[in-house]
Amino acid sequence: MPIIHLETLINADKETVFDIARSIDLHQISTAHTNETAVAGKTSGLIELNESVTWEAKHFGIVQRLSSKITEMKSPDYFVDEMVFGAFKSFRHEHIFEANEADTLMTDVFNYVSPLGVLGKLANVLFLNRYVTDLLVQRNKILKEHAERKQGLFNF
Repeated sequence: MPIIHLETLINADKETVFDIARSIDLHQISTAHTNETAVAGKTSGLIELNESVTWEAKHFGIVQRLSSKITEMKSPDYFVDEMVFGAFKSFRHEHIFEANEADTLMTDVFNYVSPLGVLGKLANVLFLNRYVTDLLVQRNKILKEHAERKQGLFNF
């Protein structure tokens, strides 16, 4: 099972970073290059514990749907979303927030299992791990920019 671990230092308070990371609207902005859109479940605002969202996006030239649910949350320290259905066999994405004086360290731990057994494992090595990492890095870059500009949560 591949595990992607990313750390992003953001010059904003923990509560702001926690909320921005849960924003459906900002997620759509950060994934605009894949035309990702929330199409079912929670489709705007801040996602909460036990809520789910279904995303539609274009990856590898194919329009795909993926649904995930917030399965754990302790505000403003962490939340976890897990795939309900989609292209992966499974995934679990932990979002962890730690205050450091004036900054917040946002940590992503993304565990996933690819479908198709051996072929999926080969895809992980050849391109999938890098592709998912790049998506998360792009998302975090946008989150960081918005949090550090101190824009209101819904002034995107």
